[in-house]
Amino acid sequence: MVDQSHANSPWPADLSALCLEMPLSDESILFESGKGVRLFDAAGRSYLDAMSGVFVSCFGYDCQPIIDAMTAQLRKLQFNPPLHGTNRNAYALADALVDLAPDGVKSVKLVSGGSEAIEAAIRLARLYHFIKGAPSKQRVISHHVSYHGPTFGAMSVSGHPGMNVFGAGIPGMLHSWTPGALEADMGIPASESAEMAATLMDQTIQAAGPDSVAALIVEPLSYLHAMAPPPPGYLARLREVCDKHNVLLIFDEIVTGFGRTGNAFAAQTYDVTPDLLCVGKGLSGGYSPMAALLITEHISELLQGHKGSRAFAPSHTYAANPLTSAAGLAAVTHFREGGFQRKINDLAAVLHPRVRELVGDRGTVHTTGLLIGAKFPDPDNRGVGALVAQACLRRGVIIRGDDDYLAMAPAYVTTEADADELCLVLGDALDEVFG
Repeated sequence: MVDQSHANSPWPADLSALCLEMPLSDESILFESGKGVRLFDAAGRSYLDAMSGVFVSCFGYDCQPIIDAMTAQLRKLQFNPPLHGTNRNAYALADALVDLAPDGVKSVKLVSGGSEAIEAAIRLARLYHFIKGAPSKQRVISHHVSYHGPTFGAMSVSGHPGMNVFGAGIPGMLHSWTPGALEADMGIPASESAEMAATLMDQTIQAAGPDSVAALIVEPLSYLHAMAPPPPGYLARLREVCDKHNVLLIFDEIVTGFGRTGNAFAAQTYDVTPDLLCVGKGLSGGYSPMAALLITEHISELLQGHKGSRAFAPSHTYAANPLTSAAGLAAVTHFREGGFQRKINDLAAVLHPRVRELVGDRGTVHTTGLLIGAKFPDPDNRGVGALVAQACLRRGVIIRGDDDYLAMAPAYVTTEADADELCLVLGDALDEVFG
């Protein structure tokens, strides 16, 4: 039995020991319901969610087309044995994703979450080189201060210092510097950082031995860097470096994919096509766990009929089940038929200048579609990003903040009235923290 005697908290005294999802405290919220872009807690308090959950609930908390599709599917079939076949929703969703994806994408592997998509991409990169007669190409390179997920393979490729507590990851993972890190940590001018970062990536591959490197995995932009976009031409230079060394380019679009940057994928926003592309987070609108690996034609064709493709086929048990696939198919259909690409860009045009004005000279604002971030000087290490986020939360608005940055990712159904409330609260929070 859980002890219910924790009088001053919504949580039973020992719930944190029972449920290890996240550390719970007296400040943690017990969410009960949601409607539109608002969440409601057990006491009936309302919160405007300006993070879409965690880049997930892009259509809000009461998207009727997705709810209807899942309800209808529940009455028919919720699961099929994956070793014996598939279901109509899964291949209809795969077809819809190919249609939405950058040119050159031919195949889709549906999975249960972003980390699984990353792991699948790493496995497929190694398999690709094995089939091509280069089995020694196994190492994967990524950026320092990157995050690709908490499963062991995804964690190993992440350049995230917080992961060091788990000890050594999978051997052979490499890391190089982002342009932003070169600017912030080494004083490299912004006009030179992209070319220098690409050169360092090239040198890292050469030092490791190109015959040992299978893939480069990169987030087109990251909330860990306050949503700072890549400098012009940087992703194209990484494409050139990969082509030079026969290294596959993987885009981790778990956050940026499915509309966030103003196009369906950041690959389209920056006009660079990777060999493999991982998408997740908002892919089902948050109604069921789902992600996908998008595979370009030259890799897909190589797999066809090769015995190695059988080893790549297995996924986690719930991947591509009919219920989750119904949610994903409804979400993609709703995105296209609801004109959300235009709505995203219209809302971005409202929010971008207002956030820049609110932050002013207190920090640097980064905006791409409905990914909005700000980075602040924090010489006293107060954790000003977290302080701003906490001040917003006390006023009923959820954003993300940590160390010296904050991030926002409003839902695609956010209204101008919602945007007004977000900006009013953000302005008050900034004034509270910075004066």
